[in-house]
Amino acid sequence: MERKTERTTPSRYANQRASYTNEDIYAILDEALFCTVSYAEGDQPYSIPQSFVRVGNAIYLHASVGSHFIRMLADGRPVCISVMLADDLVIAKTAFHHSVNYRSVVVFAKGKLIEDRDQKYDIFKALTNKIVPNSWDYLKPMSKKEADKTLAVEFSLDEASAKVRQGPPSHEKDEMDLPIWTGLIPIKPLRQQPVPDEHGAKIPLPDHLKY
Repeated sequence: MERKTERTTPSRYANQRASYTNEDIYAILDEALFCTVSYAEGDQPYSIPQSFVRVGNAIYLHASVGSHFIRMLADGRPVCISVMLADDLVIAKTAFHHSVNYRSVVVFAKGKLIEDRDQKYDIFKALTNKIVPNSWDYLKPMSKKEADKTLAVEFSLDEASAKVRQGPPSHEKDEMDLPIWTGLIPIKPLRQQPVPDEHGAKIPLPDHLKY
């Protein structure tokens, strides 16, 4: 399926900022920890934040088998999934030209329930290692009972687009001499030093948690 569709074409700056390549879309999805899943139930719209992982040309969500949310997503209804990474606040000489440097992806897809146990295991491993790098093999192995109590749903990236804004603020010619500071304020999130609970305080911090 052609990724560039009417739905994946931005209404503004499509030629300058939109991309449909695996390289751009995958890089943003692999860095982002969370997405927003939007769908409709009857006449009621819903939008749910969720952790996710990309494996190949698809992204995967997980939840308890008792989750009404995940079961609705697995029934094949159309959903829209969005991701945004905010890098900088862009400070111009006027509020009108203030902006944000960002990288985003929008996906249109239908959910597919993953039934194969080995594939589910691989998805859970990939998700765990994405959220906490190199942690899967350190943890107590996932049991069959735990895997059976968790659903995984696949969403193809066949209809998806990235949109990116990077760079300095824009200025009008008549603003250039105004004594107003302009530039970028970085706002990227950073992993900080882990804080142990009463049990973790008794155990040395493993290397994979040292940032």
